[in-house]
Amino acid sequence: MDKTLLTLITFLPLVGAVVMLLAPNGRPGLIRAIAVITTGVVFALTLYLWWIFDATAIKVGGVLTGYDARTLTEIAWIKPYNIYYRLGVDGLSVMLIMLTGLLSFLATFTAFSVVKQVKAFYALYMLLVTGMMGVFTSLDFFLFYVFWEVMLLPMYFLIGVWGGPRKEYAAIKFFIYTLLGSVLILLVMLAYYFKMASTGQAQYAFNIPELVARQPFHVAGGPTLLQCLLFWCLFIGFAIKVPIFPFHTWLPDAHVEAPTAISVILAGVLLKMGGYGFLRLNWPLLPDVAALPSVMWFLAVLGVVNIVYGALCALGQTDFKRLVAYSSVSHMGYVLLGIAILKSEAVNGAIFQMFAHGLSSAMMFMLVGVVYDRAHHREIARLGGLATHMPVYFGLAVIGFFASLGLPSMVGFIGEVMVLLGTFRYSPWLAASSTVGLLLTAGYILWTMQRVFLGKAKPEYEAFPDCNRWELIAIVPLGVLCIVFGVLPMLVLNIYASSTEVFMRLFAAQ
Repeated sequence: MDKTLLTLITFLPLVGAVVMLLAPNGRPGLIRAIAVITTGVVFALTLYLWWIFDATAIKVGGVLTGYDARTLTEIAWIKPYNIYYRLGVDGLSVMLIMLTGLLSFLATFTAFSVVKQVKAFYALYMLLVTGMMGVFTSLDFFLFYVFWEVMLLPMYFLIGVWGGPRKEYAAIKFFIYTLLGSVLILLVMLAYYFKMASTGQAQYAFNIPELVARQPFHVAGGPTLLQCLLFWCLFIGFAIKVPIFPFHTWLPDAHVEAPTAISVILAGVLLKMGGYGFLRLNWPLLPDVAALPSVMWFLAVLGVVNIVYGALCALGQTDFKRLVAYSSVSHMGYVLLGIAILKSEAVNGAIFQMFAHGLSSAMMFMLVGVVYDRAHHREIARLGGLATHMPVYFGLAVIGFFASLGLPSMVGFIGEVMVLLGTFRYSPWLAASSTVGLLLTAGYILWTMQRVFLGKAKPEYEAFPDCNRWELIAIVPLGVLCIVFGVLPMLVLNIYASSTEVFMRLFAAQ
């Protein structure tokens, strides 16, 4: 089973989508059941993958790569061009696959509120899950790009058809930004293909571990102009997805207009694909450029700008969901900052931050969705006193908000502290500047809690029911994990430790 495990994880959602399309019309309950069963089985398989994962199995050129050979799948696909169906995982991808399996399963319960064209919604949702899993399992550059593009279409329709009042605008904006990034990634992929073909190594043209090991564009004496162009094309392509300032403007619109379940996937998984692209392709393929002091400093400053700017924007929001969207911009700034400075503790912190933000942001969007389903608006000024009428919901909100704030013993604390420790080694001034974001985060989190949950109970909200069973099934596991991984971070750190070690070998900074 191990050899087919990644294929099952990747394509079972697509099988589920086909089953849904063949199901009789007018049976939304059956469609939801198929979605829950399919994503539940996929999540169980991701847990099994984590259980059997061995980071010491694959070598390239006699050097351990951190990939597990037992799950490696390699089948010729388009052989004349050396394109293979090549799947494999290391600790980084195992962690993100597990996160994707968890959130895609829980989000199916959040999507129970969708009543329009349920079959089409869940079929597109399953296709989206296949695309996300494929990105994290692909070890072939061409296959990676195919899955990267597969995500674009279902997300466009999921926002554009089932979104809010400005759904068309948000969907088109998301499509244009993402397509721009995809074109830049495609240009880099073609550059590597022609370079490998010109040197007689066409058989490795799309093999990601081999490309990293061989460094086809490396030249003695420092990076060339072509290397710099390739690096920045990849950077912009992935930075759009993170998103990094100034490529972030699509995110608040997409979040605000998307249905709650899609906001959960967008924040919890899709944003992580940008960080994953940095760690899988951008930095490893072009380490000579990434290690330039000027590049490191520029990207570190850009990370700090993301942290502070996102927090300031969140502080000024009046829409509950837009506030959470801008908080994602701020929190993902730690990912760029940690990777940019090339300190081992900071890189570990950046990866942990991706995982932590996946849990806390998903929980936050679910919490916002609970309020919207009852009040039919997200204006913070019109809310207030919800803790009185919805005590269970308030208890869960406290966990979600404090996890996002980065309270010690909560999952959001670990990654941020590790990044700040590494940043202090690199530049105390940058570390001090980034702590401004921590203060602003505490400000908008606590101020929002005061306005939404505390104060005098408003009579118009007295009839609001507390969380129902489907909402509890979706939110409670995230709340528990936000605490568990905050207290026991090594459960996650141990998974990807080998990946960080392999990543850091590419650079002088150890």
